[in-house]
Amino acid sequence: MSGHDDFAFDAMPGLPERPPQGELILWQGRPESWALARDAYRIRWIAGYFVLIVLWRAGAGFADGGLAMAFAMGLPYLMLGLLGLGIVYGLAWVQARATTYTLTTARVVLRIGAALPVTFNLPFVQIGAANLDLRRDGTGTIALDTLGETRISVLVAWPHVRPGHWAKTQPALRSIPDAARVARLFSEAAEARVSQPQVSRSGTEGAAFAPVAAE
Repeated sequence: MSGHDDFAFDAMPGLPERPPQGELILWQGRPESWALARDAYRIRWIAGYFVLIVLWRAGAGFADGGLAMAFAMGLPYLMLGLLGLGIVYGLAWVQARATTYTLTTARVVLRIGAALPVTFNLPFVQIGAANLDLRRDGTGTIALDTLGETRISVLVAWPHVRPGHWAKTQPALRSIPDAARVARLFSEAAEARVSQPQVSRSGTEGAAFAPVAAE
């Protein structure tokens, strides 16, 4: 994690300072709002919960007083559900807009945080492996398995972390569009930066690629 002043203006969008001479920016992007709401905020599960509540209350109303009672009892829960989903999507949208991921020829930089911006600076030599979780719509998450003493707080980094890996947090480029292309850029850049990279792929829904860090 970088030690720069997070309240200072960035020298470049998404970067605390200009890259040193010879380091090139290969890609910059941010999460896709709907994909982030779906993958990190579980908006589909929340929608399903509210659907069940509405059906339950409307069904009870129908049993007591027909269609009119079903409508009267179901409508408030429907409106509450729509409000809740709107709030969840709004949180995902704000989080996505406050995020900038940067891939250079030497490192990955995560500029995250809507209320309190934080920058994570991860050189390739500190990344032991990366995992691509690719969705059918082309969005996906690239999770980074860091080496050595590199530690990142899940409370600080969420939702920009790999789900289910809490013992050792894996920072992640979460729910990015065109994730397969970004993964290829990462793999090629890491191969040029570190020694003897090992690349493997499995399935259409996910892939793993693991560069071996040079000493």
